[in-house]
Amino acid sequence: MKKSAELYLSAREAAAELAISPATLYAYVSRGLVRSEPSPDSRSHRYRAEDIRGLKERRAPLAVEPRGFRSFDPDLPVMDSAIATITQEGAIYRGVNCIELAEKDTLEHTATLLWDVTGVDPFAADNCPHASDEMRAIATAARRAAPIDRAIAVLALATSADPGAFTRAAEGRAVVGARILRLLVATMLNAEPSSEVLHQQIAKVWAPDNKQAPDLIRRALVLLADHELNASTFTVRCAASTGLNLYDSIIAGLAALKGPMHGGAGVLASRLVKTLTDHDVEPVIRERVALGERFAGFGHGVYKRGDPRAMSLLNALARAGAARKFTKEVPERIAEATGEFVNIDYALAVLAHSLRLAPGSELTLFAMARAVGWIAHASEQLQYGRLIRPRARYVGPAPGRGRSSR
Repeated sequence: MKKSAELYLSAREAAAELAISPATLYAYVSRGLVRSEPSPDSRSHRYRAEDIRGLKERRAPLAVEPRGFRSFDPDLPVMDSAIATITQEGAIYRGVNCIELAEKDTLEHTATLLWDVTGVDPFAADNCPHASDEMRAIATAARRAAPIDRAIAVLALATSADPGAFTRAAEGRAVVGARILRLLVATMLNAEPSSEVLHQQIAKVWAPDNKQAPDLIRRALVLLADHELNASTFTVRCAASTGLNLYDSIIAGLAALKGPMHGGAGVLASRLVKTLTDHDVEPVIRERVALGERFAGFGHGVYKRGDPRAMSLLNALARAGAARKFTKEVPERIAEATGEFVNIDYALAVLAHSLRLAPGSELTLFAMARAVGWIAHASEQLQYGRLIRPRARYVGPAPGRGRSSR
């Protein structure tokens, strides 16, 4: 018994060992840096002592760092946030599991939750975006551009058109956030801004004849609204920490999202779905595994047994009549062959395939949804009023041993 006890620490002991708050401990767990499991009594969790002490050793140099940098972690930034966290059961939006929200809620309701707003209705019918003549001209000229590129161009002019863009009031930022979201969706759809429910707007443009489309799109939007400090969200927080307004902070997130290792992964997953449409599943998987190729839309740094968001969306697609080949067979065969489980990028690809959406719609839908989380994080960062300044761990030549300047 004593041997077993030495292997684990309680939450209080683990937090004390690292001199951090319980919230930060849970952030370490969510990133896979500390292993956690239920205690034998099932009423609490315990934490691997070796993981805690390993982190403590890596954090030891902090004691001699300048005071302003003592929150720096040598492996990755860890920030306190009340917005969301990640668990094996799915992302938690201010205490509510996104999987539960996705069963019936809209992106607008999810936004008010993530933005923590109760005193006003940011999505009131009369809270429409401010659009200048220049914004309209840019939107028209960029009609054939990629939706994200078009949105970046229009948002770049939106700050000067919105008199409330720099408001410091929490409720005021929520109202501005709703205008940004409506402007973003409309611009990406090549449509006029509207107060109509967002998933209905999207479905009317993308899949007007599919009765299942609105609810499937609604579910996907809610599931994608936030995912803690992913690359694009951290980019947004860094931008906001410099004092940028919400419009410009969202531009930073859109640029980061385009990367193939982030939001662009859905496009790569769609290529896999397209390949498998006219081929048997097992031979294609066997060939790719033999060649050492990876499968876009599979594997995740946090979800070890599969992404709950993906499972929620795939189950909904199955109920809506999507091909079993893609909702069940492909995920099972790839997991069996590689040990990697399905993630949300693959589920988005199946959604796009089932609704016959245009190529690239996976990334566009991702951006529309994630803008909600970006607005929440930018607002929280602006409220903190501190500049994000991580340190770099220098691994270059020692002073005096570099190349000569001659």
